[in-house]
Order: sequence, then C-alpha cells, then structure tokens
Amino acid sequence: RARALLQQLPPQDCDERYCPDLAEEERRQLRAFSARRRQEALGQGLACPVPGPCHGCPCRKCGRRLNKGDPGISASRLGDQFWHPSCFSCHFCHQQLVDLIYFQQDGRIYCGRHHAELFRPRCASCDQLIFMEECIEAEGRRWHLEHFCCLECDEPLRGQRYVMRSGRPCCRGCFESLFAEPCQACGDPIGADSEQVTLQGLHWHARASCLCCSLCRKALRGQPLTCRRGRLFCSDTCSRGQDASSTASDSSDSAFASAPSPDS
Repeated sequence: RARALLQQLPPQDCDERYCPDLAEEERRQLRAFSARRRQEALGQGLACPVPGPCHGCPCRKCGRRLNKGDPGISASRLGDQFWHPSCFSCHFCHQQLVDLIYFQQDGRIYCGRHHAELFRPRCASCDQLIFMEECIEAEGRRWHLEHFCCLECDEPLRGQRYVMRSGRPCCRGCFESLFAEPCQACGDPIGADSEQVTLQGLHWHARASCLCCSLCRKALRGQPLTCRRGRLFCSDTCSRGQDASSTASDSSDSAFASAPSPDS
C-alpha cells in the first residue's frame, strides 16, 4: 500500500526537499506548480453507502446502477456523482486510487503522477518533473540534459550516438564491449552501426561474406534461406549436401580411427 501510494503521489512532484539539485528558478516553478494543483485539482474521495436520493444512479465510470446502501465513492470536485470502489481509478493507468486521493482534470480523475504529466514532462532517469526550458527527447521519453548518460559508464550522450538497452541509453563503446551479439559466421561482435540478420535466436552480419550459404557461398541477402544447426543454406539441396558431406566425413573419421596404426 505504501509503495502504491508513493507511485501515485511522487513526493518530488510537490516538495522541493526531494529535489536537491534544482536551480532556484526551477524551485520557484515547482512551488507554483504544486500550489496550483492543490488549489485547482486535488481532492480525496469519500467512501460511503449510496444515500437514498441517489438510489439507481449510474456509476460515473462503468454506467452500471448503484442502489441505496451499496458501497460507493463520491468526489466533491465532480459534483453529486458516485463510483463503484473498483471503478474509482486513474483515467491513464487504471490503478485504483490508494487512500482515494485524486486529481481532476476536465471531468476525469487521475493519480497524482499522471495528472502532473499532463502539464510537465518527467525525466526518465531521476523521475522528477522537468521545469527547464530545454530537455532531451529520445525513444518517446524525456531526460534532463545532464541526465541523458550511458547506463554503464555515465558518459554524457547529448549530441552523441547511442543505443537503447532495457529502455535506457548506452554509448556505442559500452554496447559493443558488453552487449553486442557475436556473428554466427565470423565470430566478431555485431556493432551498433552494423546491419544484422537474426534467425532462431542467432545473429549474422548482413554483409555478403557472413550472410551466405554455408555450402555454395551464395549471398543470401534478400533471398530465401533456411537455417539448420546454426548454419544458413540457400536451399534444401545445399542443406542435404552439407548433411551428406558431414556423414561422409564422420564415416571416414570412424574408419580411420578403427584402423591399426603401423607401429602396432
């Protein structure tokens, strides 16, 4: 319950003490933003039995009727209307509102987190609202300028090439040394700037020397292909030819191993 409350009502959205790195102008904006929200949008739902005059009224969210004495939730900022307890939830994340604290906007109710995000972007790194004039937007998320860094080495990535890893940016160097997949053909890691082909959980460089038939060496980019035992083939014929070659090789090896040595 405490975790849900912290998720729905982030303390850094309304108290500057939880944002020690803010500049003075940002602190001023946070105070004004928080005061305006409390005055215009903040409320607390009241859990109570549906009174007699409201018998048969529809739930504000699902529309099913509420009868006299049924458990219901009322919200003073939204007039004489009721919700089923399970329907009194954030319009955005649909989570039930812990302790019934809500924010209203245009007739809809929100948890504190998603109500704040209607007006200010949230940094994907520190989880604080962004009050600076500039921020970095990438992959549909936003960061403070100083927080857009490599997840491994903390190198600033503003204006640099990067790769997203588990929803966080990673510099090219760290990605290639820690996360790049090895090419099934040549064994070298497939860099961030390299084209690759993935099949059955295996990876190949998209260049002709790697993405080619294991038997006849025909280039396979843009061509039909099949994968058997971690090898690529242009056709079933080459695949069967490879199997025959392997079988013959195994037979020869077995015969050679069983023959007596000259010394014996």
